[in-house]
Amino acid sequence: MGYPLVARLLSRILSRPVDCRDNLLPTVTVIVAAYNEESVVERRIANLRQLDYPSDLLEIVVTSDASTDRTDVLAESAGARVIRNPRGGKVAAQNSAVRQTTSEILAFSDANCTWSPDALRRLVRNFADPDVAYVCGRLNIQADDGPNKEGIYWRYELALRADESRLDSVTGGNGSIYAVRRSDYVDVDPRFGHDLSFPYLMVQRGRRAVYEPEAHAYEKATPTNEDEYRRKVRMFEHCWAIVFEGKMLRGLRPLYLVEVLSHRHLRYASGVLHLVALATNFALLGQGTLYAITLGLQLGLLLAALFGVGIARYYVLVTWATVVALWNYARRGVPTTWEATEGTR
Repeated sequence: MGYPLVARLLSRILSRPVDCRDNLLPTVTVIVAAYNEESVVERRIANLRQLDYPSDLLEIVVTSDASTDRTDVLAESAGARVIRNPRGGKVAAQNSAVRQTTSEILAFSDANCTWSPDALRRLVRNFADPDVAYVCGRLNIQADDGPNKEGIYWRYELALRADESRLDSVTGGNGSIYAVRRSDYVDVDPRFGHDLSFPYLMVQRGRRAVYEPEAHAYEKATPTNEDEYRRKVRMFEHCWAIVFEGKMLRGLRPLYLVEVLSHRHLRYASGVLHLVALATNFALLGQGTLYAITLGLQLGLLLAALFGVGIARYYVLVTWATVVALWNYARRGVPTTWEATEGTR
C-alpha cells in the first residue's frame, strides 16, 4: 500500500523528463509474433497499414511460430512480410525476425490488439533521448465492465507505471505495444519473454526503459475472472523463472532496485505472504483484539470471493495464481511455447 504513494510523491520531486521529438522518423519494423491467429491476423495487418507513419520507413512483419492454420497465407495476402519459423515459442520467433530485418527501431505487437493511428509516432518520439532504449505504450483493456475485473487492476498498474517512468524506468512492459532500439536489442532466454526482462536488462546496461501514455493499444479482456486466473498462472510461471534465474537485481541503480523489489518481487510473493499472514494470524488469536480484527478482514475477503463479489474474487484468484505458478515452476519448469488466451480474439 505504501509503495504507490511513495512512488507518486517521489515522481513529483525527482522526475527525469524524456527528451521527446515529435518529428523524429527513424526506420521501423513492426514485428507481430503469431501462432494460429487466422481469426485476427488480417485485421491486425490492416490496422498497422493505417498507421500515421511514412510507408517507405515502415516494414510490417509477421513472424509465425510454425502456425498450422491459415495465419501465414492470410498475413501475406494482407500485405505483411511473413517469416516462418520452427515451433520454438514467441521469443524465438521474435529473435528470428530481428535477425532478418535492418530497421533502426524494432516495434512489437500481439496479433489480437489494435493500435491507434498515431501510436507508432508516439512511441518512437521517445528515442530522441539518447538514454532511452525501450518504450512501452498504453494498453487499454476493453469490455472491463463484465465479470473480469482486470480493467480495474490495469488502471492502477498504468498509474504506477507512469510514476516509475518519471522516476527512472518502468519495471515491466506489455506485449501489445512496445519498441526498442536495434542497437539495444538483446536475445533473452525464450522462457522469460520481453515484458519483464527487457526493462531491467536495459537499466543494467545503463539505459532507460520508459512509458509513453499517449501511444494507445486496445485489447479485449478475458471474459471472466476464472479465464484471467488461468492466464495469470501462465504469466507468473515466466515471472518466477526470471526472478530465480534472470539475475534481475544485479547492477541496478538504487532507486530502480527499490522499484523492482517493491513492484515485482513483492507482488509475485503476495500469495505466499497472504498464506503466512493467515497462518500467523490464527496462531496469534487471543493475544489481543488486533488479531481478531485482522483475521476477520482476511476471512471476509475470502468469503466475498467465494460468493462472487467481483473485485474480491479477482484479487483472490490472481493472488492465488502466484502460488500455483510458483508450484508449477518448481515442479516442471516453464514452457517456451504458448497458446492464445480464450476469449481475447
